[in-house]
Amino acid sequence: MNREDVISLLGPSWNEFGRLVSDSLRSDIALLDQVNASLMENAGKQLRPMLLLLVAGASGEISSDSVHYAAAVEMLHNATLLHDDVADRSSTRRGQPTLCALMGPSAAVLVGDFWLSKAMDHVVNTKHKDGAIKLFSNTLSLLAEGEMLQLQKAERADTTEEDYLRIIYCKTASLFETACRVAAISVDAEPRLCEAAGRYGRALGMAFQIRDDIFDYTEGSEIGKPVGLDLKEHKITLPLLGTLRSCPDPDAIRGMVRDITNHPEYCDQLRDYVLGNGGIEYASSRLGDFISEALQALEAFSPSAHRDMLRTIANYNAIRTK
Repeated sequence: MNREDVISLLGPSWNEFGRLVSDSLRSDIALLDQVNASLMENAGKQLRPMLLLLVAGASGEISSDSVHYAAAVEMLHNATLLHDDVADRSSTRRGQPTLCALMGPSAAVLVGDFWLSKAMDHVVNTKHKDGAIKLFSNTLSLLAEGEMLQLQKAERADTTEEDYLRIIYCKTASLFETACRVAAISVDAEPRLCEAAGRYGRALGMAFQIRDDIFDYTEGSEIGKPVGLDLKEHKITLPLLGTLRSCPDPDAIRGMVRDITNHPEYCDQLRDYVLGNGGIEYASSRLGDFISEALQALEAFSPSAHRDMLRTIANYNAIRTK
C-alpha cells in the first residue's frame, strides 16, 4: 500500500483533516504546545482517519462531519497511546522515546487527557452527533475494558483464544469499527452500508493486531518495538496460543510465561518453540480469515476508487512489515 496514493485520492479532505488536528492542539501554554508539536511530528501511519475518509467516500460524498470525525479518531487514538505507555511503562513507541519516558507519567496522562478532550470537541457540534457520541463513548469503554482484561490475563498467564480475541477487539478493532461505521453515518449512508462498514472495520482491526502480534516473534519487522516484548510483559498472543492447541504440556508453557521476569532466557526458548511448532502458521491462517471477512464486507459497496483502496489496505495486512 502506498500511503501517498491514499492521500492523493482523499485530496482536500485529507488536508482539511490535518488542519483541524493541528488547530485543535494549539495552546498558549508553551510547554504543552511544544509537546503537541513534537507528538505530531511522530504521528505514525494515521491509518484510522484514512480508513474513515475512504469509507465515507465509498459510501457517498465525504462531508464536513466526515473530516471532523477523522480528526476525532486520530486524536482519540493518540490519547489512548499516551495512556497505554503509562500503563505499560513503555520507554519507546514508533522507534522514539515516549512522552512518559521523557517527562514522566503525570505529563503523559495530562497530555493524553488534553488530546481526548479536543477529540470530543470535533464530535459534539456535528450534524450526526447523536449517533457518533454513542459510538465513541462505547469505544472508550471497550478500550478500558480491554486494557484491564489484558492486565488480568498477563498476571495469571491463563489467556485463552477467546480471551485474546476479546482483548484485541476491545483494544484495537473497536476503534477501527467505530471509525468505519461513523464514516458511513457521516454521509447519511443507508443502514446496510453502515453495518457493512462496521463489519469491514472490525475485521480489518482484528487482522491488523494479529499481524502486529506475529511481528513479536519474527525478525525483520519495522514496527518500532523489539522482538519478544509481548512475552516479556507476560502477554500470551495468537502465535503462542496456536502452539498450545497441540502442546503436550500447555501448563508448563504458561508457567514459563508467568516466570519470565525471573528467567529472561525463557523468552528466546518460547519464541523458538512458537517458530518450530506452527504458531506463526496458525496465526497467519486466522489473519487470513479476518482479511476475507473484511473483503466480503466491501461487496456491499458500489465499485469506486475508494472501495478499491479499502480492498488494497485489507490485502496489505497479509504482507506488511510495519
